[in-house]
Amino acid sequence: MQRKDFIKISSLGFLGLYSCGISNFKNNRKPLAIQLYTIRDAVSENLEKALEKLAILGFKELEIYGYNGTFFGKSRNQFQSILKNVGLKVISSHHTTGILHHEKGTLTNNWEQTVEDLHLIGSEYMVCSYLFPEERTLENYKKLPELLNKSGEITKKAGIQFAYHNHDFEFEKFDETGTVYDFILENSSSDLVKMELDLYWISKAGIDPLLYFEKYPKRFPLWHVKDMKAGTKDFAEIGNGIIDFKRIFGAREKAGLQHWFLEQDSSDKNMFESITISRNYMLKNDFFLK
Repeated sequence: MQRKDFIKISSLGFLGLYSCGISNFKNNRKPLAIQLYTIRDAVSENLEKALEKLAILGFKELEIYGYNGTFFGKSRNQFQSILKNVGLKVISSHHTTGILHHEKGTLTNNWEQTVEDLHLIGSEYMVCSYLFPEERTLENYKKLPELLNKSGEITKKAGIQFAYHNHDFEFEKFDETGTVYDFILENSSSDLVKMELDLYWISKAGIDPLLYFEKYPKRFPLWHVKDMKAGTKDFAEIGNGIIDFKRIFGAREKAGLQHWFLEQDSSDKNMFESITISRNYMLKNDFFLK
């Protein structure tokens, strides 16, 4: 580690964790992973430096966002070179539907090329990340399982598992049979469409994740792990909120968990400080890393 990097890390309060955490991290069975959206501001400023900071903190795996024919403005080869330089691996990638926003990289625009590019950088999963508010209509909901299935058929040919990521709006009433989330689960292929369960959003909706693990076992190979403040229900660092992660991780086998990603959408601190707090808590609680 160069002295200038050492000083930068120390100034952000990372020094103690660097000295004690990295050696412990090497012995963990599961590498630390993060959804890159958490540091989107740093990524916009300087992609490689942002990734270097994550690597210094001991992160090894990423879920990325924003592919639009390029990776954060970089070609596939340029992005692969950066990943190699910093020692990070892409496990998963987020994509919107393209139903109303027709950018490249969405499920309905240039999906085959998107899948090819993600395959060539080694991604194991591709995820429908979000429905914009203007897309949340009864008509679009009814068509969504078919779109997810078709997207999953294409990713499967490339050896990539497709999945759907929730927020809290999916737990609103869809019809007399249940919620939007229930409709997606019941009407999409359990093979082609897995679920990336966001533990914050399902908790904010007042739903127990274990109920879904029991009803749809092995359907939840991906999780987003972030905490929720008491009272305000704002985003919190892992361990600084009210979500019972030990109980949820205790059901990981029933859920079919394969990978999980730290994520924090916003913070009242420097984001790297928040990440460090979450990271420290995770290293102290080995159920996160089994």
